[in-house]
Amino acid sequence: MAPQYQVRADYDADTIVVYQAYAPAIADAALRAGRFVEPFSFHRMTWIKPSFLWLMHRSNWARKPGQERVLAVRMAREGWEEALSRAVLTTADPAAVAQAAVHVQWDPERSSRGTALNHYSIQVGIGRGLIRTFTDDWIVSLADLTPRVRKAAALTQTGHAAKAQRLFPAERVYPLPRALESRLSRGR
Repeated sequence: MAPQYQVRADYDADTIVVYQAYAPAIADAALRAGRFVEPFSFHRMTWIKPSFLWLMHRSNWARKPGQERVLAVRMAREGWEEALSRAVLTTADPAAVAQAAVHVQWDPERSSRGTALNHYSIQVGIGRGLIRTFTDDWIVSLADLTPRVRKAAALTQTGHAAKAQRLFPAERVYPLPRALESRLSRGR
């Protein structure tokens, strides 16, 4: 049985993939530019999620208004870990949360059918003060997963879960440095 709190992600030696869902205008502009540009908002927190299935739950498989496009955001592991080193758990003292550059919360992981599982998935909110660093320095590439998401959703809905699962990104335990693991586990 998996530990209750564990970062699982698609990653390699240098990068980690996080997922976000956007309106078509934001996704199209970002894909054309190869990075986030307006109409993406640089003035509000943006949430990144290394769990593909959690984002599928959140975006209703890219059917929720304003979340019709799913992007795989490949970012430098150095940036990911820098963000986590600046994070405050959303369950911390409200004053500390209000001042934090990065917010972290743990939500129940989801199955392909949206059922809450007995372990948790990390969500990371990059605050306004760090958004430009995220978009300009940490992002390595963007990819549109929307066609794959729509195909997987159709397969899942028609009873072909095994075929759908082959379309999901491979996620495995992310090796957090011990100091980060300890920091992110306090107060849960």
